[in-house]
Amino acid sequence: MTGASLQDRFEQAFGSPPDAIVRSPGRVNMIGEHTDYNDGWALPAALDLGTDVAVRRRTHGLLRVRAPRLDAHDERPVDDLRPGDGPEWTRYVRGSAALLRDAGHHIDGADLMIDSDLPIDAGLSSSASLELGVLVALLTLSGITVDRAALARLGQRVENEIVGVNSGIMDQLAVACGVDGHLLLIDCRTLSTEPVPIPADVRILVLDSAVPRTLAGSAYNQRRAECESALRALQAAEPTLRALRDVTPDLLAHHQGRLTEVELKRARHIITENQRVLDSAAALRRDATHEFGHLMSRSHTSLRDDYQVSGPELDILVDIATQVPGILGARLTGAGFGGCAVALATADQAEHAADVITAQYRQKIGRPGHAFVCVPSDGTNVRWTNRPDARGVTAKGLPN
Repeated sequence: MTGASLQDRFEQAFGSPPDAIVRSPGRVNMIGEHTDYNDGWALPAALDLGTDVAVRRRTHGLLRVRAPRLDAHDERPVDDLRPGDGPEWTRYVRGSAALLRDAGHHIDGADLMIDSDLPIDAGLSSSASLELGVLVALLTLSGITVDRAALARLGQRVENEIVGVNSGIMDQLAVACGVDGHLLLIDCRTLSTEPVPIPADVRILVLDSAVPRTLAGSAYNQRRAECESALRALQAAEPTLRALRDVTPDLLAHHQGRLTEVELKRARHIITENQRVLDSAAALRRDATHEFGHLMSRSHTSLRDDYQVSGPELDILVDIATQVPGILGARLTGAGFGGCAVALATADQAEHAADVITAQYRQKIGRPGHAFVCVPSDGTNVRWTNRPDARGVTAKGLPN
């Protein structure tokens, strides 16, 4: 989508042009799944697929929203947002506005138009992309500066408190803090981020299984509860443990008798996955992309067998991908239970590999899977504005 086309549609819908347009990326997690809510590490990338939010200030106390892709609209007084009501997509928008107001940021009202080229319910953080896009758009109207980590925490609160998904903060941090040409090593305990360069001769393949994934209705919260239960059992022997991040392989082996079979599997995935993340970042710093690809494949095995969040379609998709020339490694991405897989491909073979994988998947499964060849992008930023005071969050192309 071009900024001009969104501006034109905004003006047609609301009668005058927007004040700003925000681009908020989706994210793909290259490795480090379900580690975020266990204080661990993750290695995602902000994508060059994402959400566009056009926004204009209103002074009459209404939040008016148009979502052309959904053929939907919403309108609420800013003094009575009722963020927990309405269709699910409106909860992200109303919830973002409500939490900003609760945090003391004054919002008179706004018109917003939201569109996206990001697959929905595919495990690419379409919800975090929307939350961060709306937050930055509303803040930009007021020229308010918010630290990126604080912005990510606000987005996480929308998920936890408004939508009801007990998610960690990795998605929001990746969307807020992404760096062009880099993956982002995230320490989910400290919220520190470190850009890790991805070699120019590889591409990210996002492979959509066409199996919808809805976290609130899935076993996501159950997996989190199982990790908490495993931690409590280990804390009975080692009270200083704060999270599964702190459990070493030797400690788990020594105390595994305290855990149920399910708790042991969940803990083992988290412990080994954290190490795979750190090893992956080290491999990329050495340009050892084949080693990184091997770690991705081992991650999928762990997610399939120990964390049990894969499914037949994702397993077949990953199996197809790993046998195609040019693919260095593949795994499910996102929380699982459907959605997408991700693969690392050589740049010269990425487009062909995407076509081959998609064709073979459709033949075997009968679902209309899709593939996207991507590169890492910057995090949520103001792409265009006609407001000289609209600094908002530190924005690409605008003064800090």
